Amino acid sequence: MELLPQYLANGLVTGSFYALSALGLTLILGLMRVVNFAHGELYMLGGVMGWWATTRLGLDFFSGLVLVAVAMGAFGWLVDRLLIERIRNQGEEPGILLTIGLSIFLANTALLVVGTAPLKVEAPISAAPIFLGTVVLTKLRVFAVIVCALLIAVAWLVIHKTRLGRAMRATFQDPMAAQLVGVRTANVYAATFAMGTVIASTAGMLLGSIYSAQVAIGGLVSMKAFVVVILGGMGSFAGAIAGGLLLGVVEALWGGYVATGWVDIIGFALVILTLVFRPYGLFSKRAERA
Repeated sequence: MELLPQYLANGLVTGSFYALSALGLTLILGLMRVVNFAHGELYMLGGVMGWWATTRLGLDFFSGLVLVAVAMGAFGWLVDRLLIERIRNQGEEPGILLTIGLSIFLANTALLVVGTAPLKVEAPISAAPIFLGTVVLTKLRVFAVIVCALLIAVAWLVIHKTRLGRAMRATFQDPMAAQLVGVRTANVYAATFAMGTVIASTAGMLLGSIYSAQVAIGGLVSMKAFVVVILGGMGSFAGAIAGGLLLGVVEALWGGYVATGWVDIIGFALVILTLVFRPYGLFSKRAERA
């Protein structure tokens, strides 16, 4: 039991990464009703572009992060206007097939351009250890958690405190009524997909500075993001955060006390139990279920 605080700390750190990675997916799914199977590849592109910005262009981490956010936001906007707009309101199946195709295209294009080797994003600070009693963390991971929290806070402020956020929430509740009062829902959808793309790509760059950016990481990221979204409740902003933290802590405890080789299985087990006993998610509200 003396290792419990360390496991909990590790789980909360990992869970904050899961929460940020899944936030973009839950925004797109909740507002646009698009099951984005290319979410992991958008994350991967953020890591690859972060590596390119910090090593090839020589930018510092924060300048590179701004460049990645702007470039990927524009890319997300174009993807919605040029691709997703064409199959909107045609059911879920065309969106699923489209995003699967986009996922395959992005992964193979990145493979041709940068290859399979892990790409290390230049970290903004050192990975020196920090001792908090019996808990040991690194400066880089603490920094990453702080940045995750800031990005989540900015996303919440945009959704709840801005004109765009009001338009997004109105479109989420009733697209037809939003159009009748003057909301340009096409622009709202494009902005939502762009915002989800920015969140996913910045998470990819941030985690690329801790681990590495790899072309093949997209499938694993998508899997974790869908687990978090199902746990937290589809379309629930708070649920994505709570679901990410829950998954991180459970995986850390399972890996520490049971078996590290079975860590990924526990996420699917939680999803199965959630779908059986609470299919709308552990943290979804009544309004979100509707």
